[in-house]
Amino acid sequence: MELIFAFVLLLASIPAGYILKHLTKEEIQDGRKYFKIIWITSLILAISFLFFSFNDSPQKQTLIFSLLFITNVAFISWRK
Repeated sequence: MELIFAFVLLLASIPAGYILKHLTKEEIQDGRKYFKIIWITSLILAISFLFFSFNDSPQKQTLIFSLLFITNVAFISWRK
């Protein structure tokens, strides 16, 4: 059940990215390079945390899904 909830929240990052992109058009033009840096860094961290072993699996899931949420929002905001 928790995993389904996490996937639903991850899917919510898609409209959140488009809303952010729509509401902050001028700011995104100036900060495109920062969105790209955030996108790449979050993606690398999410993939690398898949291979680290933590004692608590729920904390690992929370961290990975949070990074993937940030990755989706940054990617949608970064691309034209």
